[in-house]
Amino acid sequence: MSLNRDAATLDLEHFLPYRLSVLSNRVSGAIAQMYSERFGLGVTEWRVMAVLGRYPDLSAGEVAQRTAMDKVAVSRAVAGLVEAGRVERETHDDDRRRSVLRLSAEGVAIHDQVAPLALTFEKRLLDGMSADERDVLFRLLDRLDELELRAEADLGAG
Repeated sequence: MSLNRDAATLDLEHFLPYRLSVLSNRVSGAIAQMYSERFGLGVTEWRVMAVLGRYPDLSAGEVAQRTAMDKVAVSRAVAGLVEAGRVERETHDDDRRRSVLRLSAEGVAIHDQVAPLALTFEKRLLDGMSADERDVLFRLLDRLDELELRAEADLGAG
């Protein structure tokens, strides 16, 4: 199979989705090295636990929405976490058809050990920037998030 040389060529070093994906994978992988062997967690499982640690009583779909992860991957991670006793699944008080998730006591204990490791890694990254650079970074991330949501809505409307 040959590449069509007349087609637009992606300059990956300047293609934002590629750069964000690579950076995210590298940062997530570095943090995962700190918890994967000790707690038997993968990146997806940790992300689910991190979200539930901050926002308890979400459905699996809501976790997927908050993390922008694939629903099937989240569902698989949740099933493993429930089976391992790290997440509890209960029926929603107001809507018996809906189940909500929360960290179990074991899940909270793991979360409370992993979260400081993740924060320490983040601090190491951000300490290499000035306060102004950090402010600009987070403003730009917020702006990119806003623009992506708008672009996604435009694609859906078109």
